[in-house]
Amino acid sequence: MRSPVKDTDLKRIEAHLKRTFNTGGIIVKARPKQNDSAEVYVGDEFIGIVFEDEDEEGSFMFEMAILAEDLPA
Repeated sequence: MRSPVKDTDLKRIEAHLKRTFNTGGIIVKARPKQNDSAEVYVGDEFIGIVFEDEDEEGSFMFEMAILAEDLPA
């Protein structure tokens, strides 16, 4: 079972994603009904989920789906 993602971790993850993807538009928000993960947005657009890595204490996993309709032809 995953532990809750702390507010301090949400801020650290958001800062890391902003640096990594070179954009200030990334927002990491706690999920309303689940405290073991967080939602990642670019502006108002939901792009993925981040959760604590069960095997590596203090590390996190970022999961992002890429839909066929979003890919160039």
